[in-house]
Amino acid sequence: MAQAYDVIVVGAGPGGYTAAVRAAQLGLKTAVVEKKYWGGVCLNVGCIPAKSLLRNAELAHIFNEEADKFGIRVDGKVTFDYKAAFERSRQVADGRVKGIHFLMRKNKITEYDGWANFKDANTIEVALNDGKTETLTFKNCIIAAGATTRLLPGTKLSQNVVTYEEQILSDNLPKSIIIAGAGAIGVEFAYVFRNYGVDVTLIEYVDRILPLEDEEVSAELEKHYKKSGIKVLTSTKVEKVEDTGKNVKVTVTGKDGAQQVLEADRVLQAIGFAPRTAGYGLENTGVKLTERGAIDVNEKLQTSVPHIYAIGDVTARLMLAHAAEVMGIVAAENIAGAHTITLDYRMMPKTTYCIPQVASFGYTEKQAREAGYEINVSKFPFMANAKAHGLGDAVGFVKLISDKKYGEILGAHLIGPDVTELLPELTLARYAELTPEEIARNVHAHPTLSEAIKEAAHGLEGQMINL
Repeated sequence: MAQAYDVIVVGAGPGGYTAAVRAAQLGLKTAVVEKKYWGGVCLNVGCIPAKSLLRNAELAHIFNEEADKFGIRVDGKVTFDYKAAFERSRQVADGRVKGIHFLMRKNKITEYDGWANFKDANTIEVALNDGKTETLTFKNCIIAAGATTRLLPGTKLSQNVVTYEEQILSDNLPKSIIIAGAGAIGVEFAYVFRNYGVDVTLIEYVDRILPLEDEEVSAELEKHYKKSGIKVLTSTKVEKVEDTGKNVKVTVTGKDGAQQVLEADRVLQAIGFAPRTAGYGLENTGVKLTERGAIDVNEKLQTSVPHIYAIGDVTARLMLAHAAEVMGIVAAENIAGAHTITLDYRMMPKTTYCIPQVASFGYTEKQAREAGYEINVSKFPFMANAKAHGLGDAVGFVKLISDKKYGEILGAHLIGPDVTELLPELTLARYAELTPEEIARNVHAHPTLSEAIKEAAHGLEGQMINL
């Protein structure tokens, strides 16, 4: 006899497990189906282990490049063991995954290890990992299937051509690497590789790295990367990738139309993701896809079949873990008929953990002007922030954009020390509809990096204090 549930969640990534917990909290009998990664890509082979590796790389950078500045003297040779860094990253990831299973038990959520296949709009057949099958029925379903890695046209993976997943699960580093794609994944790996002595070439098809960020942020990061020895090629198209077995040859066309062949021990493909919709039997449900192949949802996160919801990367609204999490909460609350909110994806935070760190939300300066806003722009550099100098890391800036007429904060763009931890003040200010004056008049402790936000907010009013 089929097991019946109020809610079945397909996928146990950040969005899926969060949706399941919220549904269970609201009194709904809930199950989760996951084939491989409890906690999703993020916990297992993405955000979390990557942050661990980045921390190791940051320490390596301090010892290699800044020891004299901090008065560090070492007698003898200092070595940086990437295998040990890798093992630490796996310990960090594994611990967080155990936490997901704890949450399932705590909230009395049933786990199914296997692949979900829709037989109709109320029935799922699970091909369990142990070879058995189980049939489940549901009143409501939340699809949180995530995304798959996109590859460069005409290329395939091989021993020396990898994605983030193969690389983050490897305990060895090449002597040289070419990274195709300078979004968040590409620039984060570039930092790790370079600070472990790898020769790094970073290639981006458009005219700047981190192309979704504000242009000034992209320029600032590129300046620091080039200074660190990372070779950056923008407006460059990858034409061909050939794994010879000994190394990889990459044919590229530059902005001037000239072709050249680059060689490296390894190529990392980091050009983005595509919604994962194949193989689930969605055609048996009536759920409609967009032209991009994503699951189409309304503001309540309902698909074309009202009792089937979709969240996270599979919707292609905003492919970020925290976006999936809040979408999961909203979907569960809509199912339960509980109080909830409508999400504004443009105003959600984005963070990149390269060093210097990058954090942003809302309109870039260019986007705000193109949208027809008359704007005020304020930029406060960390060079004028005392705490940043105390840390020995006074690079970057806080840039705020506001609507000149109403004072509404339209966007914030930060690059510098620990700016990913500064952003929530600004997203909360936006959510609470605070004006620049109200942000500036909030007393910020001294000395803190957050004073840069206060100063930038003062700047929108035309009255910076410390610049």
